Amino acid sequence: MTIPIWRQRLRAAQKREGAAAQARWVQLATVSKNGSPRVRTLVFRGWVDEAQLELFSDARSHKFSELNHQPEAEICWLFAKAKQQFRLRGVIEILGPRSDSKACLQAWNNLTPRGRAVWTWPQPGSPFIGTDSMAINVDDNHPIPDHFRILRFAIGRVELLDLKGDFHQRLLWTQSNQIWTEERLNP
Repeated sequence: MTIPIWRQRLRAAQKREGAAAQARWVQLATVSKNGSPRVRTLVFRGWVDEAQLELFSDARSHKFSELNHQPEAEICWLFAKAKQQFRLRGVIEILGPRSDSKACLQAWNNLTPRGRAVWTWPQPGSPFIGTDSMAINVDDNHPIPDHFRILRFAIGRVELLDLKGDFHQRLLWTQSNQIWTEERLNP
């Protein structure tokens, strides 16, 4: 597997951020059925291959009707210490316990007990009913909720805005026939 140059640059930015939690936070932009933009923060979970990353989400949230309507999306990933912003554009494939039980079970088991607890909470965006029904930790034996989803984001376009120095640098990588080409843009 050949790692594209943009991934090498992204990896260097990640290393510069260290263990800071916010270095794993990405902003996912989608389009609603009525054409209005939506953006939310998710946690980067890892790479599936050289140009496909994973996120986890709750199928009861609004983003799923948006992704079913329009699976193309964009991620903005800011690395504050590195002074670099990556904009990743691509298509999201949704995996659930019924469509890919093996991948979902592995992902579920890799979550911490605290991380699994989020999927036992009431439906996201519904009226708040109190914390009595919200677990803090969920043990290893808890079954995968039916609404647990893996979002696999296949990247086809990457922009890097490097904010270091007097003159910012902006690079664009696009993929065609498994080949990435690089172009420098005005910042």
